[in-house]
Amino acid sequence: MEFIQELLQFLKQWYWIPIVFLYLGVLSTILIENRNPTKTLSWILVIIFLPVVGLLIYYLFGQKFNKVKRLKRVNDAQMRRLKKEWQRLEPYMEQNIVRITDRIGTLSRVFTFLKNERVSSPTTGNSVKLLINGEEKFPEFLKSLREARHSIHLEYYIFEVDTIGKEVLHILEEKAKEGVFVRLLIDSIGSPALVKYLSRRKDLSFEYHHFFPVTFTSMGNSNYRNHRKIAVIDAEIGYIGGMNISDRYINDPANSTAVFWRDTSVRIEGPAVTMLQVGFWNSWNLADGTPFQLSEGYLLHQMPNIEKKGSAAVSFVESDPGSLGPFNMEAILVGLGEADRKIQLVTPYYVPSDELATALKVAAASGLEVELMLPEKSDSFIVQHASLSFIKPLLERGVKVYFYKKGFIHAKTINIDGKLSYIGTVNLDTRSFYINYEIAAVISDDTVCRQLEEQFERDKEDCERMTLIEWKKRNVWKRGLDSVCRLLAPLL
Repeated sequence: MEFIQELLQFLKQWYWIPIVFLYLGVLSTILIENRNPTKTLSWILVIIFLPVVGLLIYYLFGQKFNKVKRLKRVNDAQMRRLKKEWQRLEPYMEQNIVRITDRIGTLSRVFTFLKNERVSSPTTGNSVKLLINGEEKFPEFLKSLREARHSIHLEYYIFEVDTIGKEVLHILEEKAKEGVFVRLLIDSIGSPALVKYLSRRKDLSFEYHHFFPVTFTSMGNSNYRNHRKIAVIDAEIGYIGGMNISDRYINDPANSTAVFWRDTSVRIEGPAVTMLQVGFWNSWNLADGTPFQLSEGYLLHQMPNIEKKGSAAVSFVESDPGSLGPFNMEAILVGLGEADRKIQLVTPYYVPSDELATALKVAAASGLEVELMLPEKSDSFIVQHASLSFIKPLLERGVKVYFYKKGFIHAKTINIDGKLSYIGTVNLDTRSFYINYEIAAVISDDTVCRQLEEQFERDKEDCERMTLIEWKKRNVWKRGLDSVCRLLAPLL
């Protein structure tokens, strides 16, 4: 009893010693990680000026060192497994680069970059169909699922147990009972209701896994999310874009109270789907799904002897916290650097890296028409105001900024010179570039790029253009709030 009293007395007097060592350990770890200096300073300030709470926030969202090292090892292992196939395809990829260069000139360097970094093989002979909003995507998507003959692979950040979600689940169960190989990969934080629903099912006919589940002992996982939204059906049809599985993406004219959701996806057929399948295979392995061999019918055609479905050149940019570099951001920068006439960008969240912000300002100042479309009202208060703090420098350099007023624009697209487009899950923010698992399709197709440009012009009719004069008229308190939220930008 005396020992306990003495221990309590000691802790009461010297409690600050272990706390100091804890703080020094955390701060040392942040410095050792060699983060971006701005991000490093932001985390240090959070930890110092928010005692205890700052440490908790860092534990939940800021840990990087050991986790990223493990993810890099996983990526290296996956790449070694694909090395021989990549070497076999080298001549095929070089031929495709030549074909693409003949069509779009130096913009083809985006495809060369992805090949050289072994991110994705450039492919030609694809068919790509642009799908605007859930009204266009889901009928096509459901039809493809119902007609599946061999395999269905779905990887989604948000999968709601609502009308469209239940319909998809019903189809998956029916196809699995018919003998189709069905695999579903969902994010544990993005789809908590579905995780709970499927966990209760004992008679489930298909296999599913939730990505990086978060428990008390793995809270650090909460910062690394699988934000991808892809589907691969029979290794022949692929879907990719900004739309999750949710009723919110289907705009019902009869429901006047619902928020209008503007989003974009594409349906792809052809050789590119092979690369999308490989991407799913990597994610499935990372989530500890039951292994399957790609050679066992999951690559129904072997490149380069694949039947041409169209004239589109397609590659994919995949990036994650274990990537050698922020490939999605870098692929965008390569394209922006080769632009000659016009750049159109649509994103729901604009919290750019210094590199991206500089590229846009330089492009506009050098005579290119640069247009950026953002939602007038976001679904995130802090991100909304942080985004607004980055607008003034763009306006000062000649970038045209539009705020979408009809509803919430959730599309993530870039169109360069009407020759090259990026369509996928990547927001123009730090989280998408450095933290999340993301993917975008890089597409060179005259029809798709023209349609994307026409859609941008239609969406401008539902926008209000912000000028520098109007920006300076904004309430000083709002601008102050923007600046405060911007301090958190490196952490978002």
